[in-house]
Amino acid sequence: MRVVILAAGVGSRLGNPYPKPLTELSDGRSIMRRALDNLAGRFDLSDVSVVVGFKKDMVMEAFPGVSFVYNPLFGETNTSKSLLKGLRLTGREPVLWLNGDVVFEPALLDLLTDHLDRGQSFVAVNTEQVGDEEVKYDLDDAGFIKNLSKQVEPALGEAVGINFVSADDKPYLIARLEDCDPDDYFERGIELVIDKDGRRFSALDISSAVCIEIDFAEDLTRANEQITS
Repeated sequence: MRVVILAAGVGSRLGNPYPKPLTELSDGRSIMRRALDNLAGRFDLSDVSVVVGFKKDMVMEAFPGVSFVYNPLFGETNTSKSLLKGLRLTGREPVLWLNGDVVFEPALLDLLTDHLDRGQSFVAVNTEQVGDEEVKYDLDDAGFIKNLSKQVEPALGEAVGINFVSADDKPYLIARLEDCDPDDYFERGIELVIDKDGRRFSALDISSAVCIEIDFAEDLTRANEQITS
């Protein structure tokens, strides 16, 4: 299995003059350093690829132990195209991917194990909160994700930026990411795979673990209040 971290964006909403994954947390580590340290407890970091764009050299110099994929159109494209680049370069292997601005506790990885072992594609979700600006979801009659976007109403919860695609589903997702418009989030590709190809993604509830996507200053404050290890 491979791991892909999406870290190409400008992150303008947080207002930093450097890539958001380099934002320092209260434990003295950056968002990405913390994520890589957590992942290193379960995965070989040689299997981790980071998609970079905005001020890429800063990210590459900070984390020499992983490989990098460059999205030169980072200013004109959204996460659908960054993920597409990451998936294309990871062969036929299944991929766990996460946004480069997600702060999570190591215990969260325990909640993923069963789905990873079974090869069940999933979107990790929080059912305890549904933010207006967040990507939300609902389910079909069989209990799998039906819709996945910021416009879902009524929503059952919100996506947290950690996802997995099985080896079987991966070719379909790559094709649908190619169909996405440049400004689409990768969730649009998942929606198309579900709707057009009949592939199934589980909604994996990780609400019991600390997992916060950092978009605004208040998110960073909340993360610093909650992280413990």
